[in-house]
Amino acid sequence: MIIRDEGPQDVWVIRELVAAAFKDAPYSSQTEAAIVDSLRDAGALTLSLAAVEGEVVLGHIAFSPVTIDGRERGWFGLGPLAVQPEAQGQGIGQALVRAGLARLRASAAQGCVLLGAPGYYGRFGFAACPQLRLADVPPEYFLALSFAGEPPAGEVRYHPAFLISGT
Repeated sequence: MIIRDEGPQDVWVIRELVAAAFKDAPYSSQTEAAIVDSLRDAGALTLSLAAVEGEVVLGHIAFSPVTIDGRERGWFGLGPLAVQPEAQGQGIGQALVRAGLARLRASAAQGCVLLGAPGYYGRFGFAACPQLRLADVPPEYFLALSFAGEPPAGEVRYHPAFLISGT
């Protein structure tokens, strides 16, 4: 398996993969594929990686800029992260997260936030961060990872593409 930047040939496959990965997830808004498309269309898909084996795209991860108290501070949001249902549990998601975080760090990003399971994302260093807030989200599921010292304090906002789901 290799992890590479998404290419134009991957757009439809990624849309289908993301929809399939979240189809039966009880926490899903079923808008994750539309969010990725909207981020791409708006030029806000900062990092879009595909996990590929041969010609088959097995997983995808997206990163986009976030603001903190209305200001860009070099922080990014991780998500969605999707793996083909039949390939889940094989370490593909972990490989995508690690590759994406390494790329963000190399680009001088200051940090990353996400809405997700603390038990899963804690292995990458993500933790609840009381000084960063996401409206209407339980703080234990809004996680942050600072790449450069103490994170700033304030309310985090994702790109408007996420309004499709209300995040």
